[in-house]
Amino acid sequence: MMGLWQRLFARERVPDRHAWQPHEPILAARPVPAAPQGHTLANAQLEDRFYRFVFGLPASSQTTLDTQEQMALERLDALCGGDRYDVSGLPRMPSVLPQLLRALRNDHLSGAKLAELIGRDPVLVGEVMRVTGSVHYRTLQPIASLQHAVVLLGQEGLRHVVSLYVMKPILLASGGGFGQIAGQRLWDHAERCAHAAVFLGKGLCDPFETYLAGLVCHTGIGAVIRTLDIEFGGTFTAYTPPFVAGIARVAAELTLQAARYWELPVHVLDTLAERIEYTASAPSSLMGQILHAADHAAMMQLLTEHRLIDPYTSMSAEASHRFSAQQLARCQQDLQRNFSANL
Repeated sequence: MMGLWQRLFARERVPDRHAWQPHEPILAARPVPAAPQGHTLANAQLEDRFYRFVFGLPASSQTTLDTQEQMALERLDALCGGDRYDVSGLPRMPSVLPQLLRALRNDHLSGAKLAELIGRDPVLVGEVMRVTGSVHYRTLQPIASLQHAVVLLGQEGLRHVVSLYVMKPILLASGGGFGQIAGQRLWDHAERCAHAAVFLGKGLCDPFETYLAGLVCHTGIGAVIRTLDIEFGGTFTAYTPPFVAGIARVAAELTLQAARYWELPVHVLDTLAERIEYTASAPSSLMGQILHAADHAAMMQLLTEHRLIDPYTSMSAEASHRFSAQQLARCQQDLQRNFSANL
């Protein structure tokens, strides 16, 4: 787990370029026509392909909402949009998390104080001890205490252990009626999005906040999908692109509600709020632009890994004023080095 953080700063190596052959469709996912080699995929097309991949939806030839879909989006907005969702039904964060996140922003806090906070959550204690017992952190002397483990991890390492420990089970359970596979794909995207956010934000934003924003940016979709299933019982047949985009919009609003409920850092909340407001134009804040680009880079990477698009398809620089095409390409290359085991 922690090796991902170190690999972000590792020496670059050039990936092997070889002929790309599409896999057969996997599990519930339907094949999506691959973009021509060297083609740039528009953001709206990329998002539509990503959500269809996550939830195993077929491609749709329809371009407008049908009556049932329009009613469903209105119902979802009434139940989940704005501040209308009952957040008490969301997964609860460990009670120690808000205090621990605040403590982790204090670079001068002692290892003993951090160990005291972590010690209030037995599962988190086990995760910290498991990570520090891995090959990467192995020492000549066995780790004899939680405080020793905390000091060994350091502030950055501990921040990422805490983030992963908290968010992974929430996203794995986010598949709703689409099952465990959808939850795993959402988690796979979250890992890549967080990694890309740190890469793009290096020297520009706090790395922990950008990492956390990347992890949580799609956490609301599970509750939206479950609500859709309860209200309409899986009766949809088309799943038109406007319908899929509408579900994602409502999910973004619910993600912000969840982040507030979990008392995440204020810069993360502001960034998630901005995601709701922009459509055709890019977000205006620095962290918002980083997350916008990282989200699409992670979508591109995950679709590439599953051979649903050509690996040499380029990210679109549309609505991105902060990053050039070359910077986006370097981000894609970094994701490929760290995640593309099968390319």
